[in-house]
Amino acid sequence: MKENFDSKVSERSGIAGILESMLRRFRIATYLILLIPIYLIAVLVMSISAAPSVFFFKFMLEQANNMSEVFYYLFIGFGLVGGYFIYGITLIFVAPLFNLLILFHIKPFRCIFYSLPVIPWYLHNALTYIVRYTFLEFVTPTPINLLFYKMMGMKIGKGSHINTTNISDPCMIQIGNNVTIGGSAHLFAHYNSHGYLIVAPVKIGNRVTIGLKATIMGDVEIGDGVIIPANEVVFPKSRIASVKKPE
Repeated sequence: MKENFDSKVSERSGIAGILESMLRRFRIATYLILLIPIYLIAVLVMSISAAPSVFFFKFMLEQANNMSEVFYYLFIGFGLVGGYFIYGITLIFVAPLFNLLILFHIKPFRCIFYSLPVIPWYLHNALTYIVRYTFLEFVTPTPINLLFYKMMGMKIGKGSHINTTNISDPCMIQIGNNVTIGGSAHLFAHYNSHGYLIVAPVKIGNRVTIGLKATIMGDVEIGDGVIIPANEVVFPKSRIASVKKPE
């Protein structure tokens, strides 16, 4: 039986059903209300991460006050830029800590957008994007960006390299050994179909190369040794068989 997308009553029971029914009945209002705690969490994550950088800048400012004008501006500049990098490195660890609180709630799902499973998924990506858009470009590709994605729930094999920050739903992505993800490639484990939001895992085998600006969508499995050409799009439900390893 097809789900009625305009229905204002949830099929769930208990408190979950009441909450989801409110979400569907008062869509715009409830959506805006739910954004408030998400933004507050984002502010808290960024504030905690910024605290060490503020301390560092204050220290540099105090040192600069006793110096000549040339060194004053040099110390101020170093305090600002150094503080930014301290913020970024701290953020890479703080965001995954908050992500741990919601990680066990994120499962593959298929539902309309105004449903309860969307909330933890939305927050998971919000935490990912905070790091992505404020700092991650400066440490890609390095072991630091691999560490961040692993802490966000992505499974990454040995010897793999990720040269892009265009990744969503990291907890739903699995990458094998010796995989290379090309620059500006897009990986995400969700898509929309016939009004449903579908979140489904992406599995990439060993020795796979994802070309420059290629796109891998949700519910995709790529076998060992496959090369995805640059700018290629791998659509949902694709199953690409392994390529025999050369002798």
